[in-house]
Amino acid sequence: AAMKQTKGLEGDKMSIIKFEFNPKVGIDNPALTLTEDMDGEGVGEPRFYLLTKESTETFGFCLHEELGCQGHVIRQIELGGVAQRRGLQDGDRLLQVNGHFVDHMDHLRVVQKIKASGNQVLLAVLDGDSYEAAKSLGRDLSQLLPDDIRPRLCHVTRDKSGFGFSVSCPEGTKGTFQLSVLQDGPADRAGVPPGSWLLELNGDSVKSYSHTQLTKKLKQSGNKVTLLVASSAVEEFYRLRGLRVTAALADTSRLPFKVRELHLVKGPAGYGFLLKEDDCSSGGVGQFLWDVDVGLPAERAGMKEGDRVLAVNGESIEGLDHEQTVHRIRAREDQVTLLVIDPAGDEFYHSVGFGGMVLL
Repeated sequence: AAMKQTKGLEGDKMSIIKFEFNPKVGIDNPALTLTEDMDGEGVGEPRFYLLTKESTETFGFCLHEELGCQGHVIRQIELGGVAQRRGLQDGDRLLQVNGHFVDHMDHLRVVQKIKASGNQVLLAVLDGDSYEAAKSLGRDLSQLLPDDIRPRLCHVTRDKSGFGFSVSCPEGTKGTFQLSVLQDGPADRAGVPPGSWLLELNGDSVKSYSHTQLTKKLKQSGNKVTLLVASSAVEEFYRLRGLRVTAALADTSRLPFKVRELHLVKGPAGYGFLLKEDDCSSGGVGQFLWDVDVGLPAERAGMKEGDRVLAVNGESIEGLDHEQTVHRIRAREDQVTLLVIDPAGDEFYHSVGFGGMVLL
């Protein structure tokens, strides 16, 4: 097939990214379908696949952008790979990545979303014939998908009344906890849905906890607690498909810590900061910003000493060393855009199991 000539993630000219497979993944799952055939008009059903791999491996398929072919196309599925065993088909069109509709997005942005998922990604696809039929009928493909299939990460700060939620659990069971949320209380303000199910507490799964153990963990949390929760509809979506809900799939928009995008235009004295490689709270190494000069472009853009760099000019620096990161920053002569996070946010996301890629 003809390939659209665009700049890839590493400067290559074909916009194809290869994701290898995890040979240790278990038995095959059947296709996970959602909608019924649309009035007999030839539009089939979206299928959902949760792909999991080792950190040194990839997902076993290529994502193509092809001339004369609409959408993000699944190609080159590796024989015996996790993508093939889970049921992805050559020519499938990618509609959703971790609950985000991507059909309308730029190709490289979609690739980045998949890479940002780390070792697990939830994909929704539509077969090629159904995709073309839906497009010819002028269908809004986003309407084939549920409104929201993401769990939520919520950071709750205790007030005088407590955290603002209570927990119920069927007698004699472990790991099944439903939350009653006090209206306008701390949990409600943090975005915890009433009647939601608790999946993780401070980054740890609660599936093996008894009610007594959970209560003890909550008391040990002090004044702040981070909950991974799923509404009844979201919990049912995953449960019916035998899929495990993880923090990597979560909606993080309600969390108090945000990444920041800094756009710097070089002045006569340069950008006005130093880049230093140092240990991260996660145990690896990272690239950190220091010696921010007063009045120069870095400070004017909002840079703070101790910020960690996550991406340069829209591309993640995960896995790059100091020299490679410096090269990325210098790639454009007079300007650079950095995605950064402050130390408190960096430590928080690590504590709930989020890596830098997910923050992108």
